[in-house]
Amino acid sequence: PYYVDMNQNLFLQASLHSSDQNLTVFVDTCVASPSSSDFRTLVYELTKSGCASDSTYALFPSPRSDIARFGFNAFSFVNRFPSVFLRCELVVCRYRDYSSRCYQGCASRFKRNADS
Repeated sequence: PYYVDMNQNLFLQASLHSSDQNLTVFVDTCVASPSSSDFRTLVYELTKSGCASDSTYALFPSPRSDIARFGFNAFSFVNRFPSVFLRCELVVCRYRDYSSRCYQGCASRFKRNADS
């Protein structure tokens, strides 16, 4: 476990380990839960489809394309739960493939009106 104070800035890094040097990694979705085994019942969304859901969530510059850096402020689930667990989904793409998901950034989807 990693112990932090409330509202402390947390900085995370995800690294891709591959012999292929032409890959890049993108943080797509991150959710937090008070349970390490249940990420459906009670969750807090930090980012979804590359779009920040939490106002403290931020992406940070990385020295290499195979490393993604991000952070947010520490929080708790209404003091009933002693821990917060994080699950993130990452996307791996070809480096400099600007049509790939990794280079699209925030991909908010708009719903169509059923009348039209």
